Amino acid sequence: MHVDPLIPMLNRIGTFFEAQPNPEAATKAVADHVRLFWEPRMRHSILDFLGQHPDGKSPKHELLPIVVQALTQYRDELTPRSTV
Repeated sequence: MHVDPLIPMLNRIGTFFEAQPNPEAATKAVADHVRLFWEPRMRHSILDFLGQHPDGKSPKHELLPIVVQALTQYRDELTPRSTV
């Protein structure tokens, strides 16, 4: 799955949760949303993007800092498990 539609979507999720008064809870909420509502292909794609661009920035895309923090901090929880 290509990241083009995923990055704006994830940034909107980050913007929504960023309004919470507790930054730690907001970061966890971003990760929880991705874990609960994104299918494995979507999570693989965004984690692959972050693996290639650890700062969340590429020439074409830029993730919000809260999103980078959530994906980095909760990477193990967000990595889809193989069913094979």
